[in-house]
Amino acid sequence: PTQHELHLKNQKFAKAAREGKKPTKLSRQERLAKQSPIPVWALGVVVFVVCGGVVFELAKLIFL
Repeated sequence: PTQHELHLKNQKFAKAAREGKKPTKLSRQERLAKQSPIPVWALGVVVFVVCGGVVFELAKLIFL
């Protein structure tokens, strides 16, 4: 595509965005706002520790 075609497409996209149509990609701020405040790996560690502790305690009760 030529530079003129790109310019026209950008103008068309900007006009559609100003008129309230949703842009195809979320902005960086919108993506950050949708993210969970806790990373997935940290949540996994917490679940592992809690569930592992429960399993260990049950095993201790049953076998000891």
